[in-house]
Amino acid sequence: MHSFERPPARRAARLAQHYSDLSGPELLAAMIECEFPGRIALASAFGSESAVLLHMLAAIDPGTPVVFLDTGRLFGETLRYRDALTRRLGLTDLRVVQPDAARLQAQDPDGLLFRSDPDLCCRLRKAAPLDRALDGFDAWITGRKAFHGGRRRELPTIEAFGRHIKINPIAGWQKVEVEAYFAAHGLPHHPLEADGFTSIGCLPCTERVASGEDVRAGRWKGSAKTECGIHLATLEIVGAGA
Repeated sequence: MHSFERPPARRAARLAQHYSDLSGPELLAAMIECEFPGRIALASAFGSESAVLLHMLAAIDPGTPVVFLDTGRLFGETLRYRDALTRRLGLTDLRVVQPDAARLQAQDPDGLLFRSDPDLCCRLRKAAPLDRALDGFDAWITGRKAFHGGRRRELPTIEAFGRHIKINPIAGWQKVEVEAYFAAHGLPHHPLEADGFTSIGCLPCTERVASGEDVRAGRWKGSAKTECGIHLATLEIVGAGA
């Protein structure tokens, strides 16, 4: 059973009102230490900007669970960056989650589902494993930012999402603030950034971004798809923008 009152939207609204003036590490600390102690996790892809939120988390409580979705289709650079960053920041509860092997064998036996049905591929490799991994938690943290555009333009810092509360501590940060944080704390960038990748997901569905294109333009390029689906479940968004 979850410890907060039903429905989650009620608590999300209260939290959004109470913490409307906080973002970044201050909001993150309040959620980890005061509101959801032992009942919150961070979902991280260890992508191009992930080090910012992971660094904040490590400074507050390095034992907070960090959920990493290993889809089986990731760049080797991402896996090596994950391991190096985990060691550097002293994160002690990295949870690597993988797709259900039986479901993959049944629905993607040749590993080419990303071509014929990328939405189903993402559900099998990302959404379903994350849902399992979050069972037992009341809230989870994401590194999404409104400046990435698309569905993220009106991103709040706190939202009700299915049976969980979702926290987006740096939703209102701009690219310049992200880069300033990297510089201030000497954080390493994902190695693929230097090669033109600004948003990094699975290898078959991630391409380089040309100058002037949106940050996420390299994801599922040439299709109408812009999100993997883990943030697209039926939800009620409430609360403050960052």
